[in-house]
Amino acid sequence: MTKIIPLHRSIIPACDVQSLRQLSAIVRATRGMEKISAYKVGFELVVRFGLKKTVDTVKKLSEKPVIYDHQKGGTDIPEMGERFASACAQSEVDAVIIFPFTGPESESAWIDAIKKQGLGLIVGGEMSHKKFLAKENGFIADDAPKKIFELAASKKVSDFVVPATKPGRIAYFSNLLKEKGVKNPAFYSPGFVTQGGDLKKALESTSADFHAIIGRAIYGAKNPKAAAMDLVERI
Repeated sequence: MTKIIPLHRSIIPACDVQSLRQLSAIVRATRGMEKISAYKVGFELVVRFGLKKTVDTVKKLSEKPVIYDHQKGGTDIPEMGERFASACAQSEVDAVIIFPFTGPESESAWIDAIKKQGLGLIVGGEMSHKKFLAKENGFIADDAPKKIFELAASKKVSDFVVPATKPGRIAYFSNLLKEKGVKNPAFYSPGFVTQGGDLKKALESTSADFHAIIGRAIYGAKNPKAAAMDLVERI
């Protein structure tokens, strides 16, 4: 299976900005850096301008993959997976992120639908903010992320979102996936810099392919190019 990102370690700008002009500026500032491996777009641009127009804005400037984070895709009923996957494929997205919190039927159906469309698939199960799991006074069952990852692994998924703010959990998921037969997992991790995630600790927590998803520290910097270059040098 072709990897979404062929690099072992990289930076993915999270383009959570409010205009296509800002999106274009981020791509222009970073597209020449080898270890800038992809661009992640989310609801803020897509709700305003549409998925196709957002994707086209990136692809006119760069050949790097565009990852769509539906925030949080995969939480609807099973039947909606096909509609979601079809819309993403028609918009020429390269890969999508889902967090299938609503159970195994929805997770299985969404994974199947996304794979059927030939899209790259990245599955998440645990988020980076405080009070997420029940043991932290959150709403999500403590073993839910484990179950989500185990099911995804059984369906030959090899790309996963892990929380940068919890390096211990990155190590846990890395070991879990190896036990479940995922030979070459790739991790995509948000929560760095402004949320408090430590890049060095995250990288040390796993030997797997690791792609740091970084937003405000790049697009919110006075000099986004310099900020991106600094991060690339640390990856």
